[in-house]
Amino acid sequence: MIRLGVPSKGRLMEQTFDWFAARGVALSRSGSDREYAGRVQGADGVSLVLLSAGEIPRELAAGRIELGVTGTDLVREKLAGWRSDVAEVAPMGFGHADLILAVPDCWRDCENLDDFAAIARDFRAAHGFRLRIATKYHRLVRAWLAGHEVADYQLVDSQGATEGTVANQTAEAIADITSSGETLRANHLKILPDALILASQATLFANRAAAETAEVRAFLSLLAEG
Repeated sequence: MIRLGVPSKGRLMEQTFDWFAARGVALSRSGSDREYAGRVQGADGVSLVLLSAGEIPRELAAGRIELGVTGTDLVREKLAGWRSDVAEVAPMGFGHADLILAVPDCWRDCENLDDFAAIARDFRAAHGFRLRIATKYHRLVRAWLAGHEVADYQLVDSQGATEGTVANQTAEAIADITSSGETLRANHLKILPDALILASQATLFANRAAAETAEVRAFLSLLAEG
């Protein structure tokens, strides 16, 4: 039996259902919105498991589901060795969002990443602590900043509305997911033009070992033909 993990609610679930339906496989909930199981029509030997998008990377890596739909940002943030744990099967063309670095729009002298690095270097001497970047994406942001030789900062965890941390004076900058940038602008933040950390979208992933099984290969061939 192939277990297919799909986001359990919202627009992402609806678009996932539409994506599979366009390929001849109908997904649906078994009952009410409170139930986390579903039905699969158009493919034998496949069961639907409804999970939060954030749970799916972990369940894939552990082998508790063979296939799963989630954002590329979540897989790369939550799985340190994601390439050895999961295989990227197909980008799905929806759920687009960019992980970006944003700073207050009143920072007139900060127009690119080089400016940001210079401000970060000077910040500690001026304020007695490192410049704080609020984010939920510690692994991705830390790796990206290291690759761009930005070192004078500290990451602070954001569990709520990351865009509000600058106004609340708990951070000086943020690294967060955005699709339109409207919420950033509403909070007087600007995206640095050369500070795209990751372009994410909804993607069908497979557990790395399961991807080589005859059952999963047959199901993926069915989707490709649909």
